[in-house]
Amino acid sequence: QVQLVESGGGSVQAGGSLRLSCAASAYTVSRYCMGWFRQAPGKEREGVAVIDSDGTTTYADSVKGRFTISQDNAKNTLYLQMDSLKPEDTAMYYCAADSSWRRCTEATFRYWGQGTQVTVSS
Repeated sequence: QVQLVESGGGSVQAGGSLRLSCAASAYTVSRYCMGWFRQAPGKEREGVAVIDSDGTTTYADSVKGRFTISQDNAKNTLYLQMDSLKPEDTAMYYCAADSSWRRCTEATFRYWGQGTQVTVSS
């Protein structure tokens, strides 16, 4: 069965950096659309960044220029490099993956990880 396991979260001061990892098993990270989502307390889940199977990336306006999504096919792992972190980036971050080929704009994310907490203090 498909498993997505996130790691790399933690507490950091504003302006700092973190790199989140999403290790996949029974799933090839480069095969279909994958993405990172986040949910802050009391708020709805929002998309942060996605990457198509051809490597095309898309970012939420709130993280453009600060976050970078990437994948390492050899390690079968998805990453989210987060720089210049702000307190408003505080949330639980989730990795998600689609189950068939389609563009990320049409993706339905069937598989989800358990999440990793990111806390940014001012």
